[in-house]
Amino acid sequence: MRAPQRPPAMNAPPPQPPRRPVRSFVLRAGRMGSGQERALHELGPRFVLPFSPAVLDYRATFGRQAPVVLEIGFGMGQATAAIAQQMPGTDFIGVEVHPPGVGALLRRIDELGLTNVRIVQHDAVEVLAQMIAPRSLSGIHVFFPDPWPKKRHHKRRLLQSAFVGALAQRLAPGGTLHCATDWQPYAEQMLAVLTAEPLLANTAAGYAPRPAYRPLTKFEARGVALGHGVWDLVFARRAA
Repeated sequence: MRAPQRPPAMNAPPPQPPRRPVRSFVLRAGRMGSGQERALHELGPRFVLPFSPAVLDYRATFGRQAPVVLEIGFGMGQATAAIAQQMPGTDFIGVEVHPPGVGALLRRIDELGLTNVRIVQHDAVEVLAQMIAPRSLSGIHVFFPDPWPKKRHHKRRLLQSAFVGALAQRLAPGGTLHCATDWQPYAEQMLAVLTAEPLLANTAAGYAPRPAYRPLTKFEARGVALGHGVWDLVFARRAA
C-alpha cells in the first residue's frame, strides 16, 4: 500500500523566477527610415550574420584569411564604415542591437562597395561568449559605449572586469583593445579596469592619443569644439 503523499508545506516560499541578466543596453523603439528598412530587407541576407551558439569560421564568413576586428556597439556605423574603407585588408564584424543603426551601416556598406564588413544584430556579451574563438581577433573596438552616468546604473556599464577579461581572451597576442568615451568618470573606470586585467598592457602612459584610423564623428567634433574631452584607451594583449 502506497504511503499517502504529504501536502506541500503551507509556509514554503514560492518558486523564484530566474534572474534576468543585467544588460548594458536598453532596446529603444527608434524610428526606421525607408532607406534603412530597404537596406535591412535587401542587404541583410548578405551582410547580417544570424546569432548562433557556434564559433564563427572567419574564412568561410569573408571568403579569405585576413585579420579580424570586432566592433561592439557601432551606433549608426559611420566610424565602422570609414575604418573598413581605410583598411581593406582587414575584416570587420560589427555588433549592434538597434535596427536603425544596422540599417544605416548596411546603406554605407552598399554606397562604399565594402566587402570586408559583417554585422551581428544581437547582445555583444552573448556574441563574444559563443561566436568568437579565443585568441582569434587582431583588434576590438568599443567606441562611446553608454556611460550610464547615474551611480545606481553603473552596474550596467559594459566595460566591467569580467567582460574585459573575456575581451582580452579573444585577442590574439599583440592584438589591441581600443576604447573611447567622452564621459570622464567612465574613462577613469575604464582605465582602472583595463589596467587591472593581467592579459593586457597599456600602449600609452595613461590615455592614448586618438589613433589616426578612428575618425571624428560629427557629434564628437561638435563636443570637441565646445571644449568637451574625449579619452582613448589602447591596450595590447600580452604574449602569455
